[in-house]
Amino acid sequence: MGFIAYLKTQFILHLLISFVFVVSGLIINFIQLCTLTLWPINKQLYRRVNCRLSYSLWSQLVMLLEWWSGTECTLFTEKETVDQFGKEHVLIILNHNFEIDFLCGWTICERFGVLGSSKVLAKHELLKVPLIGWTWYFLEIVFCKRKWEEDRDTVVQGLKNLVDYPECMWFLLYCEGTRFTEKKHQISMQVAESKGLPKLKYHLLPRTKGFTTTVQCLRGTASAVYDVTLNFRDKKNPSLLGILYGKKYQADMCVRRFPLEDIPENETECAAWLHRLYQEKDTLQEHYEKEGTFPGPQYKPPRRPWTLLNFFFWTVVLLSPLFNFAIGVFVSGSPLLIVGFMSFIGIACFAVRRLIGVTEIEKGSSYGNQEFKKNK
Repeated sequence: MGFIAYLKTQFILHLLISFVFVVSGLIINFIQLCTLTLWPINKQLYRRVNCRLSYSLWSQLVMLLEWWSGTECTLFTEKETVDQFGKEHVLIILNHNFEIDFLCGWTICERFGVLGSSKVLAKHELLKVPLIGWTWYFLEIVFCKRKWEEDRDTVVQGLKNLVDYPECMWFLLYCEGTRFTEKKHQISMQVAESKGLPKLKYHLLPRTKGFTTTVQCLRGTASAVYDVTLNFRDKKNPSLLGILYGKKYQADMCVRRFPLEDIPENETECAAWLHRLYQEKDTLQEHYEKEGTFPGPQYKPPRRPWTLLNFFFWTVVLLSPLFNFAIGVFVSGSPLLIVGFMSFIGIACFAVRRLIGVTEIEKGSSYGNQEFKKNK
């Protein structure tokens, strides 16, 4: 293990990185709160400002993936599709198998200049998570409780609010509704059998309501659907903790573009289109399992320096006063100050670990585990 690789495994560095992320996030959230005064005056200015503020926070996580761990992301797609990236509003369909699938998606967003304006149909519980949920609130993210009877009006209104969004918007949908686990897959395939739907080997049965509603509401705003199938080479199953420890992964993403006008407007036909799409995604996964690669031409979008520069900015702004304060505490010799400072460090460690836990598969929601019982 080289010296740099050794440093990346040290907890003190992890703590400092986390400190920068958390404190800068709280500062950004406060500034976002202040920007609410812009909404009644100039809604589009409010949105543009919040895109930049959100970028300043999310790009720190992208920096960890790109520069700290050195993870590579390779796209398998046509040049005509790449030429459209960052130039149109689109819906993104991504398989939900890995702890860092969202981070790989953010990396591609960053490299094509749409990270700050990226959107997602997110579970309502995330709204309560500091930094993550709070930032999404100011970004007009659409939240749902995953009970369609309760969600319908909220989701429809949230989507309609985005039709005049001024920045290029990539709207992510996890159509499977929850992360893939063997237990959830078994239950999902029982549901497929009970409904007479084709079984899937590598995916859960897609939930069609969110997709068909999003297509209906954003038709005329979004130009296309990008279907993205993500895998990691050598059958790796990366985690956010692994990224923090500097582990390097090779991510492969197969991207297919479907013009929105080619997707049926009728809700039933649109749902059937989504089911066919997931059968095709299953075939792509089968190909990757056998060949270790996706079909088609490869493209590696280059890293940009902005994530690194943004992190350096926050590091200088936040760590300089922290070091000065820490030195002052220990020089003072006051047991009360020293104990208080160490207690703060302990609380910070606990808080950071809880935030990382949000991404862990084993800490994921139980959504889907009871679906078969409900259908029975």
